[in-house]
This record gives sequence, structure tokens and C-alpha cells, in this order.
Amino acid sequence: MSLSTFEDLEVWRRASRLAVDVCVAYHESKNYALKDQLIRSSLSIPSNIAEGAERDADGDFKRFLRIAKGSCGELRTQLYIDQRTRESLGLPVPEALSSFISETREIAAMLQGLISSIDRRSNHSEN
Repeated sequence: MSLSTFEDLEVWRRASRLAVDVCVAYHESKNYALKDQLIRSSLSIPSNIAEGAERDADGDFKRFLRIAKGSCGELRTQLYIDQRTRESLGLPVPEALSSFISETREIAAMLQGLISSIDRRSNHSEN
């Protein structure tokens, strides 16, 4: 993988956009505990991608990609909880919620693909 900077990674760009979208969507939320968790987990995804890329070592990069993938699962769980809570309380569920959930799935798949790509490259260079 020829990567100049983490900013070259489409998965980092998409994760960054998702983090901004989550921050904007929950900006005025009065559910401070959920808002805080949603924002933290959304910020964790691109941040861990960037930190891993800056480590200049495949093992470290993969470890941080796995952490980012875990944060994707954490964010998706929080989004499901928000969705179900709103439904249970009879509150409107914003359309953005389902698109955020879909985006976390796609980003997680992209992260897994990047991890697999690094594994293949590492295995290929050992031969």
C-alpha cells in the first residue's frame, strides 16, 4: 500500500465525515450521557486510523485499525440504543440515524479490508 498520509485513506475521510455528521446531529441533544458517548466513539474511529497510520509499523497500524473497527461497533450500538429509546418513548427517529448505522457497517467493512490487505502484504513480503 503506497500511502503518503492517513488523509489519503478513503476510510479515514468517510470516518471523519461521519464524526462531523454525528457531532452536528447531536449538538443540541439534552441527553448528555448518550450525546457524549456518541461523539466520543465517532471521534475515536478516524483518530485511531490516523494514529495507527502515523506509527509507521504494520503491526501498530493493524492494532489501531482494529480499535477503530471496535469503535465502529460501539457507535453502531449507541445509535441502535438511541433509535430504540426514541421508538419506546414515542419520539420521532431522525432519518440520519439509519444512514449513520449503515455508514458504520460500511466503514467497519473497509477497515477489515484494510487489515486484510496489510496481512496479505506482510505475508507476501515474508516469502
